[in-house]
Amino acid sequence: MLFNSLEYLVFLPLVFVVYWFGLKKSLKGQNFFILLVSYVFYGWWDWRFLALIAFSTLVDYMVGLKIQNSDSKKNRKLLLGISLTVNLGLLGFFKYYNFFVDSWVEAFNAIGITMHTSTLQIILPVGISFYTFQTLSYTIDVYRKKLTATPDFINFAAYVAFFPQLVAGPIERASNLLPQFAEKRAFDEEKAISGINLIIWGLFQKVVIADSCAPYVNAIFDNYESMNSLSLLLGAFYFAFQIYGDFAGYSNIAIGSARLLGFDLMRNFNYPYFSRDIAEFWRRWHISLSTWFRDYLYIPLGGSRGSKANQLRNVLIIFIVSGFWHGANWTFIFWGALHSLFFIPVLLFNVNRKNLDQVATNRLLPNFKELGQMLFTFILVCFAWIFFRASSVSTAFAYIERIFTDMTFTLEYLNIERYNVEMIVILGILISIEWFNRTEEHPFQGRFKWVKLTAVILMLLTLGVYSNHNDFIYFQF
Repeated sequence: MLFNSLEYLVFLPLVFVVYWFGLKKSLKGQNFFILLVSYVFYGWWDWRFLALIAFSTLVDYMVGLKIQNSDSKKNRKLLLGISLTVNLGLLGFFKYYNFFVDSWVEAFNAIGITMHTSTLQIILPVGISFYTFQTLSYTIDVYRKKLTATPDFINFAAYVAFFPQLVAGPIERASNLLPQFAEKRAFDEEKAISGINLIIWGLFQKVVIADSCAPYVNAIFDNYESMNSLSLLLGAFYFAFQIYGDFAGYSNIAIGSARLLGFDLMRNFNYPYFSRDIAEFWRRWHISLSTWFRDYLYIPLGGSRGSKANQLRNVLIIFIVSGFWHGANWTFIFWGALHSLFFIPVLLFNVNRKNLDQVATNRLLPNFKELGQMLFTFILVCFAWIFFRASSVSTAFAYIERIFTDMTFTLEYLNIERYNVEMIVILGILISIEWFNRTEEHPFQGRFKWVKLTAVILMLLTLGVYSNHNDFIYFQF
């Protein structure tokens, strides 16, 4: 069930009414209802994968309790190993089996040894990368004694399958979300209004921005051999806003939907394209994933402690694993490796924790230095996005090569309903809205909130009808 579908437009209000008016006196009833509708929501794609999420939930529920009740360090490690093996094993099989087999065959073929093998036709379960990391955070935190295992199976199962963030995050920590299922929830009108505002802004980001960019991105990347340099540059530029609008839009709708039910989810995006260096970008982009890797992989590896060589090694590992998390393709690994290279200078010069405040604090506009830093960081990010979007690493290099060999900078009509100029204007409006509201969680806070809300709704109603209402990009991860 897509957030930008008529089904969800009916589903969410029905859930809201039953949850608050039919079950408001029963916490257990509310939690069981959330579990039930979450399984309906997930089963809307393919009911067969409900058994998979149920199995993963049951394993980690039992492992968590056994770790909690064990005083033996050896047994606790064994139990944690069971959780890691089951969860990462399922993720590896469904997401990476064919990738490893195909890569193995290609490697032998490259040295002259012909191998013939067939790969399985495996369907990737929607959201498996997200709920796998979510359940792992639970068992790891119980093992580290940072969290007490819950004896309530319904609460735990509802935490794992919570429908607003089940499919594409934010990847919630058990320490934040799970206790909220144990607390009595009362309807909060202010929180509900905030949730509705986030849903509207998320729909704007997805429908008006991401879905409007998608036809241009597809046309340019699918026909890059015949495109001029300016079109290829615009292709990377459009994709940067497509993936941002798509994923930030999903996250905002998820956070807003959760607030309607009285839950608080972590913020997943914080205006990342206003970052002044690559370290700041990763503090503002997909925050739930970057902090997950920081706490469960980077810090255990040694983090920023030790020699510079060890720090660089840890950065390389974290970014390559992050790239691989996104998908079973060498393009994602290369994308992650690129970001590790971008990160090296800020780490070597110890400026990775420099830009912790909001850019141009207490000022209307950035100064020339800040503007240059933001533009440079954005160019680096767009360059890496080419590898993320391309079908193969070789295609990405060919795309980049043509940028620097064609050297024709004229706007081309791409046989799409809207011209390039109109699309650039729409993106300019987005950038302006976000810039002047960059200190707020969403643009409908602060001054002139009703003016901004009305303008966005009008754009959503008028421009949204032209969009293709595509699936969310991160569903494939």
